Amino acid sequence: MSEASEKQAASPSGGIGVVIVAAGRGARAGQADGPKQYQRIGGRAVIAHTLDIFLSHPMIGAVVVAIHADDAELFQRAAEAHGDRLVAVIGGPSRQASVRLGLLALREQAPAKVLVHDAVRPFVDAGLIDRTIEAIGERQGALPALPVADTLKRESATGMIDETVSRAGLHAAQTPQGFPFWPLLAAHEKAHHLGKTEFTDDAAIAEWAQIPVKIVPGSPDNVKLTWARDIALADQRLSSAQRFPDIRTGNGYDVHAFEPGDHVTLCGIAIPYERKLSGHSDADVGLHALTDALLATCGAGDIGTHFPPSDPQWKGAASKIFVEHAAKLVRERGGRIANADITLICEAPRVGPHRAAMTQALSAMLGIAGERISIKATTNEKLGFVGRGEGIAAIATASVVYPGDVPA
Repeated sequence: MSEASEKQAASPSGGIGVVIVAAGRGARAGQADGPKQYQRIGGRAVIAHTLDIFLSHPMIGAVVVAIHADDAELFQRAAEAHGDRLVAVIGGPSRQASVRLGLLALREQAPAKVLVHDAVRPFVDAGLIDRTIEAIGERQGALPALPVADTLKRESATGMIDETVSRAGLHAAQTPQGFPFWPLLAAHEKAHHLGKTEFTDDAAIAEWAQIPVKIVPGSPDNVKLTWARDIALADQRLSSAQRFPDIRTGNGYDVHAFEPGDHVTLCGIAIPYERKLSGHSDADVGLHALTDALLATCGAGDIGTHFPPSDPQWKGAASKIFVEHAAKLVRERGGRIANADITLICEAPRVGPHRAAMTQALSAMLGIAGERISIKATTNEKLGFVGRGEGIAAIATASVVYPGDVPA
């Protein structure tokens, strides 16, 4: 049994790891600012944009980047914003060798699944990552790909057309390619020990190792930057002064009355209290307002559209389900949550002692840093139903950045 197989049998695994391949020289794109993964688009290195996408995805755990031995300083500058979340390893003489070294660096984390991605594909989106992750099985990989649209010609030794190749069933492979971690590591280790170095991507090595690979829809935007023109077009795409970023803000409001009980649930935290809030779910007024705010940023209706109170399956349900669903819809549309702000309006209970726990809970639900979350509380100065202590109200605002431009 190989070392990878032994560890697979002995270690429980969980989470999703990532290997980003960034050890190539990229000579075809020119070397004005170093290898192409460090050339600047939109004012930042190509690899910095790639890292942003993976490190902002809530399902991603450990991230290993395979770099060239000469590029340590370039990488440090490009990854400065995420330095504490990354592990850099020196890659090998080929892409295959670099991936193997990256996988070896992930062994201690023992992720259940691993994604392998080219650093020079900076326009990968969360939806593509989600599709790839969902298609990975215990013994099955996943390959994002696009059907070949062009007519294909095979060239003869004399430079003439030798034949027209049928494009039926042919696909252009993309990354990230996803696999169960231990089978992929075992395949790389076996190929390494046998001296087989001809594999150009991980789907090829999986095919050789008899690991089935499912094709999932790729994205035409997920281009690989290969030539100098690719870099220029990518920079234009990100830097054009005529662009207006598509930043959207959604608002939500909710209110629940008190009824007999021994605690209230606010922003995912159970707070001991002499009463509880009345509702079909756990009546978390803060999370209900936030759910509506997130859905508003992409025109996806409101909480009742997705979780009707008439449906018995949501009776007593934890409201984090609603927030995570709304956040998933935002990500599927390419959105990135920039900020969430919740104001709780009540005379009691006191919110302040629980604010840190609430922020931590929301950070996990939304996949964003706590510094992007604000939870405030105020009274209603003894006015109205809130002032009389009959219930709690909440107002939430969410800011989300979507790809593309605001229409003229």
